[in-house]
Amino acid sequence: MGSFMLKPWLLRFHRWLTLVFAVPLAVIILTGLILSVEPAAQIGAARPGTLSADRMVELLARHDPEGKARSLTFRAYEGRLSIGGVRPDDTIDVDIRTGAELTEDGALSNLFYYSRVLHETLMLDLGWLVHVSTMAMILLMALGIAMGWPRFANSVSGWHKGVAWSLLPLLILSPLTGLFLAWGISFTGTPPATPAAAPLTMVEAVRQVGAAHDLTGLVWIRGRAGRLLARVVEGGEYRIFSVTREGLVPSPRNWVRLLHEGNFAGMWSVLMNVIISFAFVALMTTGLIIWARRRFRKRRPRPSRASPAPVGTPA
Repeated sequence: MGSFMLKPWLLRFHRWLTLVFAVPLAVIILTGLILSVEPAAQIGAARPGTLSADRMVELLARHDPEGKARSLTFRAYEGRLSIGGVRPDDTIDVDIRTGAELTEDGALSNLFYYSRVLHETLMLDLGWLVHVSTMAMILLMALGIAMGWPRFANSVSGWHKGVAWSLLPLLILSPLTGLFLAWGISFTGTPPATPAAAPLTMVEAVRQVGAAHDLTGLVWIRGRAGRLLARVVEGGEYRIFSVTREGLVPSPRNWVRLLHEGNFAGMWSVLMNVIISFAFVALMTTGLIIWARRRFRKRRPRPSRASPAPVGTPA
């Protein structure tokens, strides 16, 4: 009986929480949908054998003759190699086919870049609001669970509940892993120690990575925490390796990032994240429709009470 009486209050809190965070949640959800297809674009565009270590070294010699490069990023979907650290204020983007410098940004890479900035900071350095909104999303799902198992029906409300309950584990996983990423929680433990030696040049790093992997699957090479790391697509999974003079040392899998970004099982994990994103779009849309119907529907006028007949008047 107590839970039955509490349910209307939980439902009201659920609705108002959605309205308060509707705008940031809509931005986070829509940009998450865009970012969920980025691994598919990268993996789908990779053509084995189209980018060798020799070709990449040749491009570095041409655009970074002084060996200043500190990072490399490869976007297979645009055939674009970005060389960072050569110029103080910008990267050098190179077409891997022609070797020419690209002076304009790519439409697809720009879409993914600005979607990521919006997803993480709302483009206004509002990372704290993203975090609070993500926590609100988790709270909304907790309130849905607290209201108990629903009655399903072929209606807007029924579909809202059906989507929420049928995909509940995946829906919780997405914002939860997002918060873990923001808070630096990875469950990977201490990274493996690498031999103390003089840092590798970018050319040496390219040679080491190219000796173990087809560079068409390269995502990036960059320094982090005193180590030179490479992220490479291996069997559909984005793996990270420490690059040393002795070769590549695999880093422990960061399942928090792999699950959140959907790049642990090739197109299957991409599909998982796309489904999650569309589910969130459906939940927000149906939730707002339900609220609007309740808020703006025409109220039926209350029937006027008949005045009592005077005493002594015959019926």
